[in-house]
Parts: sequence; C-alpha cells; structure tokens
Amino acid sequence: MERSLITRLSNLSRGNAAFYVIVARLSRPLKNRLPGLLYRRVSPGVWTSEFWYCPQGWPGPRRFVVIRRSVPEEPSAQLHLFQMGGYSYQLLVTNLKLTPLHLWRFYNQRARAELIIRELKDAYALGKIPTKDFWANEAFFQIVLLAYNLLNWFKRLCVPVHLQRATLPRLRQRLLFVPAQFVRPGGVPTLRLAPSYAFTADFLATLRRIQQIRPLFRVTPPRARKTTP
Repeated sequence: MERSLITRLSNLSRGNAAFYVIVARLSRPLKNRLPGLLYRRVSPGVWTSEFWYCPQGWPGPRRFVVIRRSVPEEPSAQLHLFQMGGYSYQLLVTNLKLTPLHLWRFYNQRARAELIIRELKDAYALGKIPTKDFWANEAFFQIVLLAYNLLNWFKRLCVPVHLQRATLPRLRQRLLFVPAQFVRPGGVPTLRLAPSYAFTADFLATLRRIQQIRPLFRVTPPRARKTTP
C-alpha cells in the first residue's frame, strides 16, 4: 500500500470524517503476523481476526482485519489473497468500526460493483467514449445502462434459473444467435430450430417463460374523435 495514500486518508479522516477500507499489500512483516493471531469462526469456512499495526513510514498505527478461508481460491490482484497452510488470507486496513465479518461483506459489495463495471466495459462497449460532445456521450452512456438493465430484467424474468447469472456473451451464444432452418411444410414458409442447436431446451424454456409474463398495466388506446360531415 502506498504510504502517501495512507497519509492522505489520515488527513481526510481527521478533517472531513472520511472513512475507508482498502486491501492491504501482504508484506513480509504482515505475513509473519498471520500464523500467531487468534481467529474466530464467523461463518462456515470463514475465520476472522484483527490487530493494530504501524508499518514503517506510516503516520500511525492502523486497524488491520484478516479474513481466513479454508476454501482455496485463485490468486487475484484485486483481492490480494495469500495462501498458507491450507488457508487463503485477505488483509483489509480500515478506520471503520464495523465487525470483521461486516467489514468484509462491505468490501465485497465494492468488488461486485467493479465486476459490473468490467462487464459494461467489455460486453457493452462502455470502455470507449464515442464522440467529443458531452451530451452525445451522456446519451450513449444512458442507452448502455438501459440495455444493461433490460438484459438483467430479461435474465430475472425469462431465462431458466441456471442462466440467470450468465453474461451477455454467454446469453448471446445460447439464446440470441440461434441456428435455424427455413423449410416449407405444406407449402408454408417456416423457420425451425436446427438439429445441431445444442441449447434447444433452454431456448424453449425461455419462450415459455416469456409467454407467461403478464403486463403490469394495460394502455387503453384513445377513442377516435367523431367528425361532423
């Protein structure tokens, strides 16, 4: 963790009541503290501990919260996980007074937000500003968010349960880019699902759920005005 960042956060917290929770870089002195801490089990497979520590060059001691998990996890630059003795460790530094479990959950909400931002940048082309005009860019941004929200409602209301957490590329592959055959049974032009389509069950289940949706309200068309001859 940058020493200057901690200094700025300290000044903010004294002057403007700013609060923070940041993933700490697991330096060697911090790693050496992990085995000797007293851990408390807070949920299945999760233990927490905390301590106060002032790394060299910091303006004062800070509260460090340790999350220890028995489930192996893939290393991540974002989470800064460290594995030792069959456990994975995550270290947070904060000035919040939340319990270790609630602090961890609070931080994970931020991590989920970053996943949403990454999806918007990768799947919805939000990573590039299309024009040099502010209002055009704002309109583009709002359209992208509308598309994202519509897709999430589509996943919640229409797709099978096992696809409700699917990304846009996965939904596009399974439900939107559907191979079909153009046939004429009895001389009637008809589109049929191709025999090679591997997700027929998911596609048909989605259609059934769409047909079961009822509108929240009905719009009554205005009555036509009578005209005098």
